[in-house]
Amino acid sequence: MQGVERGDRELLDAEALVGHLVPAGSMFAFLAGHRRNLFPDGEFEDLFPSGKGRPSIPASVMASILVLQTLHDLSDRETAEAARCDLRWKVATGMALDDKGFDPSTLVYWRKRLATSGRPHRINDAVRTVVEETGILRGRRKRAVDSTILADAVATQDTITQLISAIRRVDRQVPGAAEQIAKVCTGHDYSRPDKPRIDWDDPAARDALVSALVNDANALVAALADTELEGDAEFALALLALVAGQDAEPAEGSDGTDGRWRIARKVAPDRVVSTVDPDARHTRKSPENRRDGYRAHVAAEPETGIVTDEKVTTAAGTENSDPAVAEEFLDAEDGKRAWYGDSAYGTGDLRGGIDDAGHEAVIKPKPLRAPVEGGFTVDDFTVDDFTVDDFTVDEQAGTVTCPNDITRPISRTRVATFGALCRACSLRAQCTTSKTGRKIVLHPRDDLLRQARRDWADKPELRESYRTFRPNVERVISQIASRGGRRLKLRYLGTGKNNAWLKRRTAALNLRNLIGRGLTHTAGAWTLAT
Repeated sequence: MQGVERGDRELLDAEALVGHLVPAGSMFAFLAGHRRNLFPDGEFEDLFPSGKGRPSIPASVMASILVLQTLHDLSDRETAEAARCDLRWKVATGMALDDKGFDPSTLVYWRKRLATSGRPHRINDAVRTVVEETGILRGRRKRAVDSTILADAVATQDTITQLISAIRRVDRQVPGAAEQIAKVCTGHDYSRPDKPRIDWDDPAARDALVSALVNDANALVAALADTELEGDAEFALALLALVAGQDAEPAEGSDGTDGRWRIARKVAPDRVVSTVDPDARHTRKSPENRRDGYRAHVAAEPETGIVTDEKVTTAAGTENSDPAVAEEFLDAEDGKRAWYGDSAYGTGDLRGGIDDAGHEAVIKPKPLRAPVEGGFTVDDFTVDDFTVDDFTVDEQAGTVTCPNDITRPISRTRVATFGALCRACSLRAQCTTSKTGRKIVLHPRDDLLRQARRDWADKPELRESYRTFRPNVERVISQIASRGGRRLKLRYLGTGKNNAWLKRRTAALNLRNLIGRGLTHTAGAWTLAT
């Protein structure tokens, strides 16, 4: 059953005895005075539908603890210790000085209850309600978007470790797998917890081991192919097939039928990096900076720093790209907005979504790349009365005209092919190195992309607005992804749990932002001093 906070104070109530030691204006002091207004019991009643049994920790107390845990980036064990030993936590949560606190598993229990409920992000929703009531965003029509990579909670596994781990997972989760492993898997003793004992400095020994493990994986998948599986068992077998396929390729001079394999010389586009956390992915923020983990996407009001939307996705895949998630943020907003983003958000699809919704895009255009260094790009526009006349697109006529004044039609698939016409062209050396001539591929919203490049060149006020407001979201990203100068590392497995963490994280940061502006609850309403 759901527990509720007592109306009267205990004899050793921490707030009454040492509350004066907690700095005014801090998160601790705010929760001490307003946790029950922020997280009323009625908002959590559905988590405990039964009126029987031992009362839970009051919802206002546990929600406050989850906010503090996420804000301070503590583990469950560290959080339980803080609630037991830290006077500030006791004041914030209304505990008595001699309260022994709770077991760390209580936090797992509450997160599971929230995750399986109809409103899994109600802590975030509660803070959003406060934001709305204060009116801090009223009349503010700017939104800035950005993303960052958050390191996953597991170590990246090499190919050999992944293969062995995936086979062991099948052994644990698939009925009847143990008998099949004993029958068809001969490359390694999968009951042993340690790595295979080979000469790891010998390339031939490593190649032989990879071949043996891949053959075992393929044989096990084939042996269980006709078994009806569901849930975790089905996922375990599919993961084994995926790992064997993504990281291995036939050895040199082999087609794979002779059982000779090697570790693939290239990385699969959507490579699973760990069988412990199959949602984690490789990604790059730059060609030199490869990282593993998840991508955290954020939309924020740049003048106040209030986060208006957030989402954790896997770090790979077009559906998880910056512009794709920004379109989701766009759909969640009412009213006209000016959207600020760096060139990663300068796609035709996102610009089209912004234009169709009646919003304004203040997004730095993506730089154009010419096939020949210093040669012709696909653009034409005027900068300070100087005409850049490369390729001219006439959407009404459905044609593209090249710098040599040759016009070609745009095909149904939005391609203009110059082909053989390039052979005798005097400008060919400045245009293309292709033997088959130049080909122009146009995005369906090419008109918006071209207009964006013109506006960026012709309107200094647009560039000034971008430089003024877009960088502000980087500060928000820094607050989300770091604490005390230390880059945060995720503590949970899977996209769902880490997305819930991000929701709590942004809720805590928004609440701290509002507290700094004098947030209080008076006469039944949330108000700001500034």
